[in-house]
Amino acid sequence: MGFRENLKAELNYSGMLVKELAKLSGINKHTIDSYLREKSNIPSIEAGYKIAQALGVSVEYLVTGKEGKRSKEAREINNEVQTIARLAEQLDDENRKFVIDFIKLIKAREKKR
Repeated sequence: MGFRENLKAELNYSGMLVKELAKLSGINKHTIDSYLREKSNIPSIEAGYKIAQALGVSVEYLVTGKEGKRSKEAREINNEVQTIARLAEQLDDENRKFVIDFIKLIKAREKKR
């Protein structure tokens, strides 16, 4: 499998939409769409890195399909964090602030243990 197939598989695995990946990576949605087409271009190293970071995988994984330095467990944690971010993004300002304050409270409690 190549970059295109691995990118498709990772998007599917994470449940992330292309527009969400574009926002997280800073890469234009149309550019990402072009990477997903049948006769696609391979991204620049910089674009590949940004996409990999947004997906929580290594560039090596996107190119080869083999695990790089990040373990599957680290990818799953990153996907959970991305899910929290996507859900929080859908909240209004007041509720988003409440969620942030709640997370800070939990973090402070953990430090006291």
